Amino acid sequence: GQRDEEEVHHSLETFTFSLSEPLSKERVEAFSDGVYAIVATLLILDICEDNVPDPREVEEKFHGSLLEALSGYGPNYLAYFGSFVTIGLLWFVHHSLFLYVTKATRLMGLLNILSLAFIGGLPLAYQLTSEFAEKSHNEIEAIQISCVITFFASIFQFAIWTTALLNERETLHPFARYGGKEHAFMFAKLALYPCVSLGAFFLTCLLSEFSTAIFHLMQIVIPFAFLALRIFVRISLTVIKTMMSLSRRKVVLLEEEEACLSPTETLS
Repeated sequence: GQRDEEEVHHSLETFTFSLSEPLSKERVEAFSDGVYAIVATLLILDICEDNVPDPREVEEKFHGSLLEALSGYGPNYLAYFGSFVTIGLLWFVHHSLFLYVTKATRLMGLLNILSLAFIGGLPLAYQLTSEFAEKSHNEIEAIQISCVITFFASIFQFAIWTTALLNERETLHPFARYGGKEHAFMFAKLALYPCVSLGAFFLTCLLSEFSTAIFHLMQIVIPFAFLALRIFVRISLTVIKTMMSLSRRKVVLLEEEEACLSPTETLS
């Protein structure tokens, strides 16, 4: 009886509610990949459900031309491709993030679930942006809701990276720690979606007439912005390294000149 009480007491001591407790990184990645796959599947089912022209409609309204019939659904297809690209890029950022993470914690798992909750709302964002009439008040609000969903889905990914940086020696790979090249690129990559979606939200509030164009432009520009970020970060780091090396050379030259001078010259 005494041994059983000791075992129960020991098991209660090991069970804690600390958010820094380790969590299985593999299970976090597997669960996240499953959510991303389901969200992408739901998006495909949504576009196939109500955006395929009826054969009779093609014959009667468009004189048998399927291309003309499909052009009538152009805004819906554009919203679908934009939403699918957003899901794909957020998955890519998530994959890059956990490629550098060596050990996950409970707090990182909680932030990941919050990010996935908003990613699950992207099919809703697609439905909203494709249902209402163009340049209507409802369409503007639907676009703003889509920007908010994208912002929160990406800002929680940024929070995971910030949490990993707090205990970088335990959670991050050495080449992705603070001050490295990959750290700078990852920081810029994770900050891209929150900044752009927040900027698009405020632009739609100020320029409501161009809200649809602003939203679709955001979805088109971001993939190219990821490529430009890599180039920009590399150029910036190269400039910083050259400036630091030049400053070091100046210090070395000054030390060499002082060493060559006589004691009287140095005093003067």
